[in-house]
Amino acid sequence: MKNILYIGNQLVDNNKTVTTIDTLSTLLQSEGYRVITASNKKNKIFRLCDMLYHIIKHRNSVDYVLIDTYSTTNFYYAYLSSVLCTYFGLKYIPILHGGNLPERLKTSQKLSRQIFTKAHINVSPSLYLISFFENFGFKNIINIPNVIELKNYHFKKRQIDDIHLFWVRSFSEVYHPKLAVKLLKLLQEDGFKVSLCMVGPENDGSLQKVKMLAKNLNVKVEFTGRLSKAEWHEKSKAFNVFINTTNVDNMPVSVIEAMALGLPVVSTNVGGLPFLIKNNVDGILVPPNNVKAFKTAILRLKNNELLVDQITTNARKKVEQFDWEVVKHKWFSVLS
Repeated sequence: MKNILYIGNQLVDNNKTVTTIDTLSTLLQSEGYRVITASNKKNKIFRLCDMLYHIIKHRNSVDYVLIDTYSTTNFYYAYLSSVLCTYFGLKYIPILHGGNLPERLKTSQKLSRQIFTKAHINVSPSLYLISFFENFGFKNIINIPNVIELKNYHFKKRQIDDIHLFWVRSFSEVYHPKLAVKLLKLLQEDGFKVSLCMVGPENDGSLQKVKMLAKNLNVKVEFTGRLSKAEWHEKSKAFNVFINTTNVDNMPVSVIEAMALGLPVVSTNVGGLPFLIKNNVDGILVPPNNVKAFKTAILRLKNNELLVDQITTNARKKVEQFDWEVVKHKWFSVLS
């Protein structure tokens, strides 16, 4: 089997959410690949140095370098890693995650050419990003979806009498967590019995702002902090609508997981979401930053049990394509 160095932000031990480097590295190891990961350093400078150190250290022993590539600070990690891989003649594979990568292609054209043109292949979890990359002239790109192990996801049918909203994401401004609290307030003002649970760690100061908003609006929100996948899957059994409030996104695993668990999903219609969700078929899409549209969508579900059954059944069927037993063969082909 091949030897792989995986570069990314492996920060789950620092109270961050599980990311692809955590899941994919483990799954590849289970298939017999030797996988080394970097980095789990909390400090950004130390993390970058550790990533580059691992490339230098293992340059003569690895067959491929996987590089998680986002649109913010991590973009520069990916750039410097790609330069070093190119210098040593290593085959590297950017895995494209950032929902705002299309904007990065515009603002950092020279750096983007270095990263993506010289890559062995670029892997995009979404067709959304592929369309943008191809428009910018990048042809060496393929689609490999984000992955889950479907056997670990118990599908539960949901009834919506009282409304129990479930939100799972890190607390970042770009994911617009305040909208969830505003939605709770709006539904309660209209006389509905509603609860809201928000699962995820602090990222950029948004958690405290959301807590202050809830206090100012005089609504009760359950904040759990970061939970393991098993913990939030168990927690989700008490809820009947999954809301994704983000303003920028690519192919969020949390939404895929909600679909697998039988939660009807109401999401903003941004980024890669319309490539994941077919509106009114396996989820409901609404305009971003529009609390009234969220309310209308949720009340549609509340008043239509058949619609809930259809959407959740279709969603579970769709996410079968993200199961590791299906997706792994695409990775085998890339890493052959």
